[in-house]
Amino acid sequence: MKVLHVIPSISPTLGGPTQVVLNLVKALRESKIEAEIVTTNDNVDVPLYECTEYEQVPVWFLPKSSLSLKEYFFSPAITKWLWENIRNYDILDNHYLFSYASTCAGAIARWQNIPYTVRTMGQLAPWALAQSQRKKQIYSLLIERHNLNRAAAIHCTSEGEAEDVRNFNIKTPTVTLPLGVNPPETLPDAKQKIREIYQIPPATPIVLFLSRLHYKKRPDLLIRSLSKLALNQTKFHLILAGTGEPEYLEYLQKLVLDSGLTAQTTFSGFVTGKDKDLLLQGSDIFVLPSFSENFGIAVAEALANGLPVIITPDIQIAPEISRANAGLIVPGEEAAVANAIAQLLSTPEQRYQLAENGKKLVKERYSWNAIACQLTEVYRTIIEKQTLPNNINFS
Repeated sequence: MKVLHVIPSISPTLGGPTQVVLNLVKALRESKIEAEIVTTNDNVDVPLYECTEYEQVPVWFLPKSSLSLKEYFFSPAITKWLWENIRNYDILDNHYLFSYASTCAGAIARWQNIPYTVRTMGQLAPWALAQSQRKKQIYSLLIERHNLNRAAAIHCTSEGEAEDVRNFNIKTPTVTLPLGVNPPETLPDAKQKIREIYQIPPATPIVLFLSRLHYKKRPDLLIRSLSKLALNQTKFHLILAGTGEPEYLEYLQKLVLDSGLTAQTTFSGFVTGKDKDLLLQGSDIFVLPSFSENFGIAVAEALANGLPVIITPDIQIAPEISRANAGLIVPGEEAAVANAIAQLLSTPEQRYQLAENGKKLVKERYSWNAIACQLTEVYRTIIEKQTLPNNINFS
């Protein structure tokens, strides 16, 4: 079986989507599936027009057009490459909606009679559809609905995401299969080291935001919530780990200044590897008050590292976290987020219990190898032209 994953970009700065496709392809290859990626050279310095080993997986990088719109990643080179090479694969796995690479791959796959699946990546959630609403309505009418309805299956990562697909009136069978998390290497001295690196007093609890600095993720809400706690002399240090557009970063820095939190806040920038593990294992609370997440890979990573989480119901693995008692699910409002943080800061026993429950949840549910095996069976069913049930749920 030969599988091609199509995604507009695997730039490290895009965070979750990049890690997902790389880890998924790696797990598939470990399961003896010949899986590859084709993408653009967005924000990566790599050889073009050849199969390159990138982060331990084979990737074809094609040049992005200089005329490409933000996050659309127009690429005539990908069009030509897909047309000439798509027949070498048994099935395509398209990641993303409203973007050129996946749209083009779907059209060419249909023309050459190659089956394909689609990962919607939360882009059919009500909040996501409301962004650039008119453009998406037109794009959906002309292109995207047809792409989705002609797919062999749509890969969802949560029950909520599958419901969003049905609410979009797509009749294609859905496969609900969560994403995975790599088991972290335990760093026993993480709490000490992270405080040394960021010059934080030993007894000060660390509140961590680790994600893209984007208004969708609502780091501004977290800052305003913490400013309420600061008025009550609550001890904490906020680390905002991630990168984003310069204008939004400046806005957040000004908000920190205006909120009187400069001495209690660190902008660490983009982190990866051991630096990321140190943050996840050395902090005391993870908070992501996002408007919308189809899964929330950063949340799952926090759980895997034994970090209690505070999230909003709009992160679609919230029901699983709630059932496992692995975190607090609160409305995306300043008072609610502030109260939840205050609660966990004052109850180390609860933090410990949530952390233990979170690690157990990840171990039982979010294994890349298990996910790769289940997805392989879906691929096999499609390639052998067997009928998929309307809604398969492995979650």
